[in-house]
Amino acid sequence: MKTSNLGTRTRLLSSAAAALALIAGPAFAQSAPIPTLAQIGVEIDGRAADDAVMTADEFAHGTQIYFERCAGCHGVLRKGATGKPLTTDLTRENGYDYLSTFITYGTAAGMPNWGTSGELSEADIDLMSRYLLVDPPTPPEWGMPDMRASWKVLVAPADRPTQKMNNIDIDNLFSVTLRDAGQVALIDGGTYEIKAVIDTGYAVHISRVSASGRYLFVIGRDAKVVMIDLWMETPAAVAEIKVGIEARSVETSKFEGYEDKLVIAGDYWPPQYVIMDGDTLEPLKIVSTRGNVYDEQVFHPEPRVAAIVASHFRPEFIVNVKETGKILLVDYTDLKNLKTIEIEAERFLHDGGFDSTLRYFITAANARGKLVVIDTQEGKLVQITDTGGATPHPGRGANFVHPDYGPVWATTHLGDESVALIGTDPINHPDLAWTIVDSFQALGGGSLFIKTHPNSNHLYSDATLNPDAETSGSVAVFDISAMGAEGDPAFVTLPIAAWAGVTDGQPRVVHPEFNKEGTEVWFSVWNGKDKTSAIVVVDDKTLTLKTVIKDPRLITPTGKFNVYNTRNDIY
Repeated sequence: MKTSNLGTRTRLLSSAAAALALIAGPAFAQSAPIPTLAQIGVEIDGRAADDAVMTADEFAHGTQIYFERCAGCHGVLRKGATGKPLTTDLTRENGYDYLSTFITYGTAAGMPNWGTSGELSEADIDLMSRYLLVDPPTPPEWGMPDMRASWKVLVAPADRPTQKMNNIDIDNLFSVTLRDAGQVALIDGGTYEIKAVIDTGYAVHISRVSASGRYLFVIGRDAKVVMIDLWMETPAAVAEIKVGIEARSVETSKFEGYEDKLVIAGDYWPPQYVIMDGDTLEPLKIVSTRGNVYDEQVFHPEPRVAAIVASHFRPEFIVNVKETGKILLVDYTDLKNLKTIEIEAERFLHDGGFDSTLRYFITAANARGKLVVIDTQEGKLVQITDTGGATPHPGRGANFVHPDYGPVWATTHLGDESVALIGTDPINHPDLAWTIVDSFQALGGGSLFIKTHPNSNHLYSDATLNPDAETSGSVAVFDISAMGAEGDPAFVTLPIAAWAGVTDGQPRVVHPEFNKEGTEVWFSVWNGKDKTSAIVVVDDKTLTLKTVIKDPRLITPTGKFNVYNTRNDIY
């Protein structure tokens, strides 16, 4: 690696570290003295019983690693959701050696192999095995004064272009998450040229596009929302705000008459959502999601906001509240007199997307192995369906017309290699609607995303979190026209990481995304932050390599979001 490239990486990674300073800072510090091994009844070879489990500095570093790598699945308070609970009554019973092995090797159920993949060093694994034996820190709250203090309008609406000032085909632009750099790269889908690299929050989770297609909104796991104007000569951030400590979701209003008017973001911590002005990100309304679990009717302190989508049929945001198992239909026509429909669904609500008609929202209650279907036109629950597999993780899912079953929506699973298809046509296929019509095997467990396109005859499934390097570096491709009611459909395996020529580390292939026309599929080859990563573009018709995009600025690329497909909910 050239010295100049190393300097660029160092500078970018230091900016991401600065964004994480609050997480391991005094406000998030351990509130009680760190106990000794004797006090918690755990033995560690080479350590005395009266040794403290860890130092204060180690605790701060462990808090940062936990936030970066673990909190999304296991929760800030470690109470579990997609991942197992990691509360100290369990971790101390299992012991240090168990935790170390678990972190090192991962599991087939979707727990990454942090050690054998090289993502965490032996010292890091030792640290985290001890960190999990200590009670978690108490996170700070984040209310309106904090939000307003973080809110910046970088370019006022009056000073922005009145017309598009560049020659970029915005509809075919890709917003690519550069996870550990705290940035997104905007890449032209026709020329494969990086048009801009923009500083954002740490580990951007999703990119969403305003109804007009002008503004791009990204949200990082550190809850920083950045608004990017795609009309500028060089697209750049025009507003930003930090809506909490940890977050995953952002969306904009899409209903007729409310296009580009409002933005909503959902927090993992504090458990809440905030509605903002669509031109400036000024925070207008904060709503807590703390409350009782729908079935047990007991209070939960950490009901995190997962997926949020904007209804195409009503002026509403659809908000998943993970731990309480509730889906909120938030009417945004009058924020002063907010009207919300609360639907009892299922724990633990995570990701999901619309069916091909954009009327039905299908979302995974992943730790319960269920799919929940919401009619966004009628504003009510339609059905809860068991997927027959462990931990569905669809991303936004994949819509296509099956030769035998008609319109279906697909999900993969973290815990096994299965793909499940749910029928989505209550008009012409009423007997199949909202039932699992087929389940078949794909490449391997640990899949995060599945994708197709209306112009494609192929269904793509990754296996990103699979512990096996060859599997996590490949994708499965199914021929939709060859699918039938009898037997598992065959699939072709594409060695994406090998095509990229990335051999060091354990590069993981993640997040297939089509171009606007549905003729190409883009894959991220996600490697360690100090190693080479890439983006591989595949010709959808021939399933052959079209190009590899490599650039020293492409640090840990993960999610890719085509503007046209994202804006129009095409998947």
